[in-house]
Amino acid sequence: MEHDIHHPRPESLYDSSTVINVSKTGRMISAGAGAALLYLACANFSKSPMNSIYKMLAGGYLLYRGISGNCPISAMVEDNLNPQHARAVNIRTKYIVNRPRSEVYAYWRQLDHLPAFMAHLHDVEVIDEKHSHWTVKLTGGLELEWDAEIVEEEENELLGWRSTEGAAISNAGKVMFRDAPDGATELHVTISYRPPAGYAGAGLARLLNPAFAAMVKSDIRNFKNYVEGKREHS
Repeated sequence: MEHDIHHPRPESLYDSSTVINVSKTGRMISAGAGAALLYLACANFSKSPMNSIYKMLAGGYLLYRGISGNCPISAMVEDNLNPQHARAVNIRTKYIVNRPRSEVYAYWRQLDHLPAFMAHLHDVEVIDEKHSHWTVKLTGGLELEWDAEIVEEEENELLGWRSTEGAAISNAGKVMFRDAPDGATELHVTISYRPPAGYAGAGLARLLNPAFAAMVKSDIRNFKNYVEGKREHS
């Protein structure tokens, strides 16, 4: 079974949170009402704590709806045939690696070696044959973590993975290995990162920008140099 890595979907709740389904007017009204409810809740908490908690919950939901443009309840119950998803970063590139296909595949399949040549990865901890824990560190000490699973694997041919349920950012990738002239390997790489519609904060903002995409492409080029260089010095 082939998975769509351009729009990775680790869980239905996450996917519904990426749909932008609130109009501009609706967002303004929701944000205003949410802020008002939160203000009233805080002002009257000592007099009526239970009622204030309800107002905080309702206000927080409305504020999220207004800021993000996403109404999770509507997204989960409506049959939306053409949802407008939050912006994603889709990275596609290919390189010729001057090493045999089996060797190139073996290097990539050792996921805990990826941080050695991929600067945007701080650590990949292998849990078992299918599961791993990924950590990305960005400038300013920002850090993102998620668990991932291998969803496609054909030895020396194909490796596909995606983030699992509960990830802070939905992501997936696929690498295809093809024979090239003179015993080399043609490497085709596609990686996709997509946040929830209401993402906020510098961490995800820095992750999902053109500079980050360029860095990942550079990392893949580093893989080519890494594999060829390892062989030369072995």
